[in-house]
Amino acid sequence: MTTVALDTGVGPLLRDWRRQRRVSQLELALRADSSARHISFIETGRARPSEEMVLRLAEHLDVPVRERNALLLSAGYAPRYAETMLDDPSMSALHEGLHQLLRGYEPYPALVVDGQYDVVAANSGIAMLLEGVPERLLAPPLNAMRLTLHPTGLAPRIRNLREWRGHLLHQMKRQLALARSDALRELYEEVAAYPLPASPAPASASEEEGRAGQVPGSVPRFALPLEIEHDGLVLSFVSSISTFNTPMDVTVAELAIETFLPADPATVAYLRSLAA
Repeated sequence: MTTVALDTGVGPLLRDWRRQRRVSQLELALRADSSARHISFIETGRARPSEEMVLRLAEHLDVPVRERNALLLSAGYAPRYAETMLDDPSMSALHEGLHQLLRGYEPYPALVVDGQYDVVAANSGIAMLLEGVPERLLAPPLNAMRLTLHPTGLAPRIRNLREWRGHLLHQMKRQLALARSDALRELYEEVAAYPLPASPAPASASEEEGRAGQVPGSVPRFALPLEIEHDGLVLSFVSSISTFNTPMDVTVAELAIETFLPADPATVAYLRSLAA
């Protein structure tokens, strides 16, 4: 849930978003077809923006959908965007589409998470990576960050844990700057405090060559990979995150689809052998 205080008024909230985006009053006015004077009056409470103006400013400041509702409430208007539970019958088409997308990506791992990184759906590739994770970490709600970084979760099997952990924590920090969520901040503080497990022994040259099927170091890095052990092998993936365009529902706006693309030929071959 959002932690925005609704009694502060829409002006200070808009000012905070503008400053966070490092946009001047004049630049915002030009974007929103207004004037710097009017923007100043709105921010200081001397002018009450129309509902249309609140939404226009929020759009040009790239304010998340949940926070746009908070801005509208602060200005004295009703929320514009619904927040529909995923198990609502009206979401059945979305559910089916997401599951079809995840199945179509198999044997490669893919999952859908909400704004708190709780797993909404996952395919068999993710289930394969989670083999051996303690049952208590797999109890609902399944949280992707907790599963990945917990010392008894996937963390001990991630060969480049320091790099991958830094990437995930940076991602959460960026989201916190937008979401202003107490629950998300608590999750960040929890996973950031997890102790780092002992680093695994470095693989020998023969092990590296065996896993990659080629000379060590010959596979170029085009993105930071997730290097994770599974069944005696080291698999390598790069991740991609997709969201919905122009969502009209808070729940849908906060969904993210993360897919893991094999980063080397050995990982491709191994996953295809499992599928076969």
